[in-house]
Amino acid sequence: MSADLVVKDLAGGYAHRTLFEALDLTVAPGDVVGVVGANGAGKSTLLRILAGDLDPLAGSVATAPADAFVGWLPQEHERVEGETVAGYVARRTGAADATASMESAAAALGGGSAAADDAFALALDHWQASGAPDLDDRLPTVLADLGLDVGPEAAMTTLSGGQAARVALAALLLSRFDVVLLDEPTNDLDLLGLQRLEDVVRGQRAGVVLVSHDREFLSRVVTRVVELDLAQHRVAVYDGGYDAYLEERAVARRHAREAYEEFADRKADLVARARVQREWSSQGVRNAMRKSPDNDKIRRRAQTESSEKQGRKVRQMESRIARLEEVDEPRKEWELRFSIGRAPRSSTVVATLDAATVRRGTFAFGPASLQVSAGDRIGVTGPNGAGKTTLLRLLTGALAPDAGRAGLGSSVAVGEIDQARTGLAEDLPLLAAFEAALPSTTPADLRTLLAKFGLRAGQVTSLVGRLSPGERTRAAMALLQARGVNVLVLDEPTNHLDLPAIEQLESALESYDGTLLLVSHDRRLLDAVRLDQRWHVDDGRVTVEHVG
Repeated sequence: MSADLVVKDLAGGYAHRTLFEALDLTVAPGDVVGVVGANGAGKSTLLRILAGDLDPLAGSVATAPADAFVGWLPQEHERVEGETVAGYVARRTGAADATASMESAAAALGGGSAAADDAFALALDHWQASGAPDLDDRLPTVLADLGLDVGPEAAMTTLSGGQAARVALAALLLSRFDVVLLDEPTNDLDLLGLQRLEDVVRGQRAGVVLVSHDREFLSRVVTRVVELDLAQHRVAVYDGGYDAYLEERAVARRHAREAYEEFADRKADLVARARVQREWSSQGVRNAMRKSPDNDKIRRRAQTESSEKQGRKVRQMESRIARLEEVDEPRKEWELRFSIGRAPRSSTVVATLDAATVRRGTFAFGPASLQVSAGDRIGVTGPNGAGKTTLLRLLTGALAPDAGRAGLGSSVAVGEIDQARTGLAEDLPLLAAFEAALPSTTPADLRTLLAKFGLRAGQVTSLVGRLSPGERTRAAMALLQARGVNVLVLDEPTNHLDLPAIEQLESALESYDGTLLLVSHDRRLLDAVRLDQRWHVDDGRVTVEHVG
């Protein structure tokens, strides 16, 4: 079915805070709308409202036709215990709910009720439209096509992050939605998975609304952009792709700044001239009185004439100031300022692998013989499950090889952001975890540090294990800034970061002069960061390419 999603004068947020308002948007079949904005601007809130999971503060959301099948695929950071791949896909495609509704409606039949008959007919139509009747038949083929060597009965909790991401992609491929809502669909996908996702999104007949911080993905698939600007308390819709949006936004921001500066300069000039006129008025009266100290008549006339003349000029100036069209100063949203703390230089040889081999079940990494020297800047790429994280753990000494040798140099101070963001104690409040990690820093200084990374009272007192992935990433970045490091190890650092934070990370990496090991599927990050080597890992083997 072809369907439109129609949004009119929409406002979203919570009772105590409005995040966005006055959004008008129509999503037609084939449209791909990207929603962008800093973390906390309301992107996920908007998707929840569009999905019917959250009531708007104002405005309306409707589909045409009214019975269109809207599918919402939110981020899922925790997998359901006991849920199989087949169960997960059925839930994410809406087939499980459609089946339950159809069975419930069927159970109500038999009493001769016309309402029950109508309810069953609607439920049956929805069940068929969801793709539930042949979902089990279609699932194995799609899993195999995505390169997954797990079957439908595999438990989701046993899968790696990359495998789980591909199962999420399978759910999208198997869905029969009329409108698709995607929240961070690129997280944990490797380059092949990203390419497949791009093909799926571009090939959708349904309208798509998505939230993503992957700039290359946005550039390749988006046809329109909705910007939620929390600082300006403004919503803007830009026609055209993501790159066109960046250009138009830059021009709009420059014009807004120029308009404000022109207004501010004009107003300041008029205010200064009015002040001078008042001073002249006062000075003129005093001069007249000094020249005719004993003649009251002359004194009064001089005072009156000067006061009236200068008063008219002051009033004219004040009138001109009042007639100026007010231009609000563009407000800057909170911006992450990130730098990497430096430690004294490490030994010349940072890490070595000599025929190092690791075996885990049927997977084997190596044998690998590699060397990391001080100041090397290495980008590590490869498909999910190829052994990239195993390689990092061998180099940093976190994992001992089953055969061969691995060595770490002297005076090596490693700073790491791993995929799980596990650099802090999970069972402690965030502030206490930082106190344990940085015992020489006062609690007041730690609170200041965390606030600079957007982590305030609510997050500071929360257990580390309960923080969102984005909050955990910013906490890991704060720890890097506070500690001195000379070897920086980043494993998918841009996952869960918003676009401004990613740009700050790029800037920090540019100025960092220590050793860098960067694992990423973010294509723009890999292009932007200065690298002198690229190591490609595939099926446990490492290929080294020198750059430049």
